[in-house]
Amino acid sequence: MIRVGMGYDVHQLVEGRELWLGGIKLEHPMGLLGHSDADVLLHAICDALLGAANMRDIGYHFPDTSSDFKGIDSKVLLRKTVELIATKGYRVGNIDCTVCAEAPKLNPHIPTMQQVIAQVMGVDEDAVSIKATTTEKLGFTGRREGISAYAVVLIEK
Repeated sequence: MIRVGMGYDVHQLVEGRELWLGGIKLEHPMGLLGHSDADVLLHAICDALLGAANMRDIGYHFPDTSSDFKGIDSKVLLRKTVELIATKGYRVGNIDCTVCAEAPKLNPHIPTMQQVIAQVMGVDEDAVSIKATTTEKLGFTGRREGISAYAVVLIEK
């Protein structure tokens, strides 16, 4: 049996925070605001996995009202999500993601993100596709107010 899930996340860019994206820290004058490290890419992947397994969403399993998840590394949340879907007999087939950001330029960092995500999820790097785009200076992303990410996953039983 195969199932498909889709995830989306967005976080506001603010001063005084580190920018974590795809499980790696990027040099940038602003970071993403959130209860955890606010890694929008990993959060979108988590939501896609949970949705595919019909297990609700990231906020249900890792609520931002819990001190347990304050400042947590989103790689931990991703690892726990893969473990959660495994309780229903699912394993990750592949993921395809798109990050929307005006800055910083993400293409040079994509291979490292793929390596980190594959390692955390226990899959081959070839199973992790990441693309980067801008919104051509339109909307909140174009105004550099935030970053968003989309993820589609295939899981198999």
